[in-house]
Amino acid sequence: MKIAFIVWRFPVLSEAFILNQITGLIERGHDVHIHPVNGLPKNYNGKVHPVVEEYKLLERTHFPPTVPENLALRFLKGLGLLLKNVDKGSLKTLQLFNSQKYGSEVATLKTFYRTVSLLQDGAYDIIHCQFGTLAPIALAYRDAGIIQGKLITTFRGIDISKYVQENGANVYDQLFKEGEFFLANCEFFGNRAISLGCDSARLVVHGSGLDCRKFSFKPRYFPANGRVNIATTGRLVEKKGIEYAIRAVAKIVESHPNIEYNIIGDGELKEHFDKLIAELNVGNIVKLLGWKQQKEIVEILDNSHIFVAPSVTAADGNQDAPVNTLKEAMAMGLPVISTIHGGIPELVQDGISGFLVRERDANAIADKLSYLIQHSEDWEKMGKAGRTRVEDKYDMNKLNDELVAIYQQMLNAGLPQETLESARELTRI
Repeated sequence: MKIAFIVWRFPVLSEAFILNQITGLIERGHDVHIHPVNGLPKNYNGKVHPVVEEYKLLERTHFPPTVPENLALRFLKGLGLLLKNVDKGSLKTLQLFNSQKYGSEVATLKTFYRTVSLLQDGAYDIIHCQFGTLAPIALAYRDAGIIQGKLITTFRGIDISKYVQENGANVYDQLFKEGEFFLANCEFFGNRAISLGCDSARLVVHGSGLDCRKFSFKPRYFPANGRVNIATTGRLVEKKGIEYAIRAVAKIVESHPNIEYNIIGDGELKEHFDKLIAELNVGNIVKLLGWKQQKEIVEILDNSHIFVAPSVTAADGNQDAPVNTLKEAMAMGLPVISTIHGGIPELVQDGISGFLVRERDANAIADKLSYLIQHSEDWEKMGKAGRTRVEDKYDMNKLNDELVAIYQQMLNAGLPQETLESARELTRI
């Protein structure tokens, strides 16, 4: 199969779940092309996930031309590209400037820049939009004859939470009518898509996969030196709820002084967290480590004893699916503390692989941290349960086999309902 992955930017270090799908499809013999509508990530410094180099993914990536900041230059360059590509059908793109038909996201000069790479070769078997917010763009391109193929859309979180809150419950009406198939990375978001009007017969829950081979399991025991290492991995943004974990650690320092809390990640709240750590007088305990490569993250987690993922619903409505960093920690055998939030309860079984607490409840996080520190005999059992859960529900290889099966079902026009149902059962997790 020839498959187009439509993404916002590429390569993005935090989107390993997309890389896992791309490499899995390549390994299965499929021809994958990557179309980042906004080009490289902002502040791109050349650092990429190791598999980007291993699979030479940049050679499969079709970057749009750079859009000049100056409006006059933007228009002149766009006009030049339009004329240069007339023989490739560039005039078809002019209809995309109809804002009443295609909406404000599509009807801009930037849209033409985004279509240039598709004018070279836009014929695909499958067009896979990796976030619902990309689907209106792909629909417009397909309607204009710039790209061809069956359209499948994956809802991953922000697109089915914050985006809907900002744009209204009808924002996906056209997509639900014209898109061939839909995936949701957890039941929580799948049910939300159905409540917004998605046909349940054309949607399956298909989790974000993890390469469990890269996260070796190790039973956790109380350390000989008595120092318990706690870890969190995630962007320093409101949705990750890290402030409440910092406050929780500060609450237990007096009773458990021999602890260390390492936070891996960076983001807009770094300065706020620096001030909070100083205010709580826990600078000797809580460490903001910044971004790390996957190898470094694995090393830090390998030397940790407890993992905390305190996700919350952000003020703008943004929510999490089962967090991939949480899967990684569980795969490595760490007992975890997380929140009753979004799709996380589908991953963490309360009292079995760790604990779930209410959002924004630093006291509850502190209580569970104290319990785990005092009951290290539970760590090994919880760690094994977590590893089993990740292997059963989120193994990358199994999920990639299921993804191929979904694609194949989509390409077989006129499938009887029982055939479609068998595909849905295959992918149900």
